[in-house]
Amino acid sequence: MPEIQINGVRQDVAADPQMPLLWAIRDILGMTGTKFGCGIGACGACTVHMDGNAVRSCITSLGDAAGREIVTIEGLSPSGTHPVQRAWEANNVPQCGYCQPGQIMQAAALLRETPKPTDQQIIDAMSGNICRCGTYLRIRAAIKSAAEITG
Repeated sequence: MPEIQINGVRQDVAADPQMPLLWAIRDILGMTGTKFGCGIGACGACTVHMDGNAVRSCITSLGDAAGREIVTIEGLSPSGTHPVQRAWEANNVPQCGYCQPGQIMQAAALLRETPKPTDQQIIDAMSGNICRCGTYLRIRAAIKSAAEITG
């Protein structure tokens, strides 16, 4: 039975270690903020942090997550006050909102590694996260705003 640390809490997950982490998070642990998009790691809707790095939970096995620190959108800031979350709201980023948890998790990882990213660094870091509503300009503006808040 794999044990993971998720959002600061140790969890024993009674599931096949080959199960995608996404299904353990959503179906077993009941945290539905992390979304299923493509199932092949191409869209970014399922992005979570593993040991501080952005990973696609649909292609990360539960076994690979064992013993690692996992943070989902629910754990980024339960009160919604993380600088990226505040910038998302201030810049009115979401339209449908479906991709936004993955976008926010990817952006938070970017800003942790690169506190003052250039436009090109933002484009490069966010290129694997698809927004079907096309709010890319607002996403970039929000990341720049969050960089101002954190810097």
